[in-house]
Amino acid sequence: MTGVTLQKVVKKYGETQVIHGVDLTVEDGEFCVFVGPSGCGKSTLLRMVAGLEETTGGAIRIGSRDVTRLDPSERGVAMVFQTYALYPHMTVEENMGFGLRMNGHPKPEIRAKVAEASRILKLDDYLKRKPAALSGGQRQRVSIGRAIVRGPEVFLFDEPLSNLDAELRVEMRVEIARLHKEIGATMIYVTHDQVEAMTLADKIVVLRSGRIEQAGRPMDLYRDPDNRFVAGFIGSPAMNFLAGKAVAGGIEVPGLAATLAKPLAPAHQGHAVTVGLRPEHLALGPGDTHRVDLVESLGGVSYAYLIAPSGERIVVEERGETRSDEGTRVGLIVDPARAYVFDAKTEMRIR
Repeated sequence: MTGVTLQKVVKKYGETQVIHGVDLTVEDGEFCVFVGPSGCGKSTLLRMVAGLEETTGGAIRIGSRDVTRLDPSERGVAMVFQTYALYPHMTVEENMGFGLRMNGHPKPEIRAKVAEASRILKLDDYLKRKPAALSGGQRQRVSIGRAIVRGPEVFLFDEPLSNLDAELRVEMRVEIARLHKEIGATMIYVTHDQVEAMTLADKIVVLRSGRIEQAGRPMDLYRDPDNRFVAGFIGSPAMNFLAGKAVAGGIEVPGLAATLAKPLAPAHQGHAVTVGLRPEHLALGPGDTHRVDLVESLGGVSYAYLIAPSGERIVVEERGETRSDEGTRVGLIVDPARAYVFDAKTEMRIR
């Protein structure tokens, strides 16, 4: 197995540029997840690595090889798509071994590789079935198995769980995480679901408008976002953002009906800022400054949606036996050390 390096990678469609000079290193054996909203360029970037999209500028390297202009079949990658693309008239075993048969591999070698992939993916009981007799999760495992038998240097996943229901998505997340641990391959995975990104990735790459906003370990992005976009995208429910103003001794935040004791450097005094607070870093307390508009109960945890005096909405996580009631008025307890501050104009973090 080997790593992937992108150097100043650019993609244009005519005069329209969609990928803007991306630099990225995916280490050998790393599970890297591209995440971002629709249209951010994550699937385009993945397809450029696969060779399914031509690279307009820059270079793509897999290990020590420059693969920028190589045919997809010469790159040593295998791709798993959102759709399973299985041959309906073939059995699971035949589908998994089809690529090797087409390339003239010996039958004993094909059987051995299919058997190993089947063992890893727990498909032994389904080898003689055809796709119509399989569930969605089983079909996706067959699709992944077809990639495994090719023995690629890099696995590429393009939103492979999008067509599955919620329960199967969770099951397949576990399967893919276990697969990565077992075979230790370099994997690049595209999703719009930040929960998938947080649970699967060694490294998350957050994309917006064809540019990398931030890349790093999941908890590093969660705890130390560089800007408002990353802070709002990573974490569920999303971070609360409240308008504020830097003053002597802290930040005036109308949405908290208080001045937050978080002094900023003199250069920021009098400037508009945005204060970010995660739902789990807030608590309800005595007082009547905020109205509980809605309570979302999920069993072990609830989310109270508050209306602030400023009219802004604030989400607060609640645990324990006592939960708030809709329509009541409450106070809000805020730890200034847990607050993130962003420049209101540039949206960059003020540390």
